[in-house]
Amino acid sequence: MYLAIREMRFAKARYTLIATIMVLVSFLVLFVTGLAQGLAYDNAASVKNMAATHFVLEQDSNHRFTRSQVDQNQLEKAGLIVGKENAEPLGVKMTTIIPSDGTEKIDVTLLAVNLDGWLAPTVTEGSSLSDQISGHVLVDQKLSASGVKIGTIIVDQASGTKWTVNGFVKNESFSHTPAVFLNKQDWLNLQAQTLTRQGTKSADRQVYNAIAIKDSNEKAKDLQAALPNTEVITKSEAVSAIPGYKEEQGSLMMMIVFLFVISAFVLAVFFYVITIQKTSQFGILKAIGTRTAYLARSVTMQVLLLSVGSLVISVLLVQLFESVLPSSMPFQLGFSTLALTCLSFVAMSLAGSLFSVWKVAKIDALDAIGRTAA
Repeated sequence: MYLAIREMRFAKARYTLIATIMVLVSFLVLFVTGLAQGLAYDNAASVKNMAATHFVLEQDSNHRFTRSQVDQNQLEKAGLIVGKENAEPLGVKMTTIIPSDGTEKIDVTLLAVNLDGWLAPTVTEGSSLSDQISGHVLVDQKLSASGVKIGTIIVDQASGTKWTVNGFVKNESFSHTPAVFLNKQDWLNLQAQTLTRQGTKSADRQVYNAIAIKDSNEKAKDLQAALPNTEVITKSEAVSAIPGYKEEQGSLMMMIVFLFVISAFVLAVFFYVITIQKTSQFGILKAIGTRTAYLARSVTMQVLLLSVGSLVISVLLVQLFESVLPSSMPFQLGFSTLALTCLSFVAMSLAGSLFSVWKVAKIDALDAIGRTAA
């Protein structure tokens, strides 16, 4: 520890350069990680916010809500197995709306839920709804940027259905589109109007896209056996099946992994070059009795101090950038993700220092002293 700090104080310019590079790389790692987490949440916020543990979907729907159809009979059977209070219908439809006082078309996702149940979102502005109030909806606050306000009438482009905005909710989106929550009766009316507009006779069958379940894995197995032509999936499986979710996260995770590898490689090269330059000094230290383990610990301690110090500065910079980022840019870096990323960065930095430690162990005192004398 003494040798490591003394050398860093002596060669300030050299180690300041290394520290600057590490700050830039660690900041980039943390920033891209925050963007990846923010995009993941924005893509599936409404599903992640639900208290459901499982979903019942139509068989061969590839775990996608928009490809699935379940009916009232299946909902009632599910309620008998897990309890009526633990099974709720869920309707999902991606569509385009137009505010009645404007011409801008807005892509949204309609979510039909029991507004008196545990799937209902928390209202942040305005008043909540119930299943007895028809023609009113709750919308995500992102729509306020498009001029939507409480009392605004929005029109569904596909069916011509009109709803009045009753309140706003926060952080509710699906496939990067703002969520619009409506009750079950409005959902059934929407289906009937869509069929009528298409010239198809309206059916009396109540159809939803999924059944949300709040129960244990054991009951989920019973559901699968009792409901033929369905599949019971977990919430994480439903999130992964959202269009573009896996592809988007896969690309970002690949970038993060490469950043970790690059940071370890850059740090390894810097310290390896420095170790080569100090071969004669290490040889003299070994000749006067300094143990190899002590020298190896000195190199490792320098790497640890630089990586931890650069991370502290990077975290402060990320928090500063997060405070000035626009609300439209999804960025989320929770404590657990931040801690895991920092620990991974330190581990990769220490792994990169192994080349220098290996070089120190291989130094022969007599050869190093002879090279100095020559």
